[in-house]
Order: sequence, then C-alpha cells, then structure tokens
Amino acid sequence: MTTPLEVHLDADDQERTLRADVVAGLTASPKRLPPKWFYDAHGSELFEQITELPEYYPTRAERAILTERAAEIARDTGARTLIELGSGYSTKTRLLLEALHPTRFVPMDVSPSALEAAATRIALDFPALPVHGIVGDITRHLGFLPGADHRLVAFLGGTIGNFEPAERARFLADVRGVLRPGEHLLLGTDLVKSPRVLVPAYDDAAGVTAEFNRNVLRVLNHHLQADFDVDGFAHVALWNADQEWIEMRLRARWPMRVTIPALDLVVEFASGEEIRTEISAKFRREGVEKELTEAGFALSQWWTDPEARFALSLAQAVA
Repeated sequence: MTTPLEVHLDADDQERTLRADVVAGLTASPKRLPPKWFYDAHGSELFEQITELPEYYPTRAERAILTERAAEIARDTGARTLIELGSGYSTKTRLLLEALHPTRFVPMDVSPSALEAAATRIALDFPALPVHGIVGDITRHLGFLPGADHRLVAFLGGTIGNFEPAERARFLADVRGVLRPGEHLLLGTDLVKSPRVLVPAYDDAAGVTAEFNRNVLRVLNHHLQADFDVDGFAHVALWNADQEWIEMRLRARWPMRVTIPALDLVVEFASGEEIRTEISAKFRREGVEKELTEAGFALSQWWTDPEARFALSLAQAVA
C-alpha cells in the first residue's frame, strides 16, 4: 500500500541547489561537483547496473551480511518502522522487510523516479505494507522523517563514504537528532583493502562507471543549458592512501571552454585538468565506532562478509 510521495525537494529547489553547487564547484580550485548530481533517472539506472558488475563487490558483500543477519537485526531492534536513507531502488531492503515485518516503510531519496519505482516494487511484494516515500536531501530534510515507535534507520551501500569527515560528523549527529534514545541506526561501510580490489570496483572493464561519472555533465547540459563535450572527459578512479578513500574524477582530454548560459558562467579547462566528482571513503572498525560514539550512538553489533570486505554496524541512540 503506497501513499503519494511527500516532496521536500521540488524541481525549483533542486534547480536552485544545483546552480549553487555548480557555481561553487566549478569556480573552485581544484574543481569539484557533488556526487548527488549523478542521480537523475538515467544515473540511477546506471548505478543499478554498477551494483551487478563483477568488479563491484560492495553490493554483494552487504547483501550477504543482510541475508545472514536480518533476523538478528529484527530481534535486536524490535523495529516497527524501517526508514531507509538514500534508498534508490531499495533492492536489498527486502531482506530487512521480510525479517522485520514492519508496520511502515519510509524510503527517502533525492530521485523521485527511483522512489516511485521502489514504492511500486515494494507494494507488489508487500501489499499490506504502507510505504511512505519522501523526496528529500538526507543532509537537509531529516527533520521531516515521521515520528514512530521503535524506528530503525538504515543507511546502506557505503554511501556514508561520500562525505568528508566533517560532513560525516554533522550527518551522523543529525541522524541521532531525529532518533529517540533506544532507536537504532544500521550503517553500511566499505572497509580498507588492497587498491587492486578497490580501484577496479570504480573503474570497471565494461565502462559503466565511466558513463555514470560522465552523467553529471549530461545533467548540467540538460538542466543548465551547458555545452560540455561529455566524451571530452576521461573517467579517472584512484586510491588516495593518505585519506583512505577512492576519488572519482573527470579529466579534460584537451583544452576546453564550457559555457553555462543559465548561470552566465564560462569555465576554462586546461588539457588534463580534473573535476573531482566523488570520494568514497573506506573504513576501519575503530574509526566507525569512534565516529558513532561522538555522534551519540553506542555500537552494539559489527558484522562483516566472509572476506571482510564490507561491514554493517548496528548502533543504538543513547541519552
């Protein structure tokens, strides 16, 4: 049973935010763009393809943990409402729904198309389950999450790694701020491992991740009338050992002059100049536990897949 989407990020708001992000990012040195702008309808579809690629282990690893631990999560939390942040198509969430038997499911995502598709699929598989989709930015709209008893907030897929450390601290504190003491956060984190495993996960042989990365330029062309030569930018994925994160970048193949009429902006690119489009931080248990503690959570469970590539943390909000 689905309800109409609750929208806190409408087209006008999205456009204002996009404009501000593009002006700030493309006039900075070095240039950057936030990864949330990958996710128009086409970008969301590309990411779903990425999750099935042989090189991209996080989805399979996290699914393996959920398959083994979903019943334990249900028992430990007693959750009646499942909230999923950055839900996308909610493909892994079924494992939690089957174990929890919640009275309500609340997915939140910036993409209305992904939310609508997820709500439709969940309604078919769980026809008695009320689904309350919220179109919103998880960094701005957590205050609109519905109050209920025994809530479990799930933030899966390692998406927490897209935040820099200070941003992670603010986000985790904001999540804690909407939970009552005793409610739970289920957090997916990708773990530090060899770059020989990490880098191919973000630079697959089929080139799907490259198309996903370049999709941010298509979004700018479509929404801001920019004239990026999308094929003029090479996809780059590299391991930053000092920060312990993957960086995705777009590198200009030749000198370019890009006009963005909607912003009255002209952006010059030297040959080889890059735009950083995403970081994906990798974690160690002690670091995750420290960040959760500082945000007001107590780590109660830590699970990994058999190869210790990925972790799920279950943490409880403390008074």
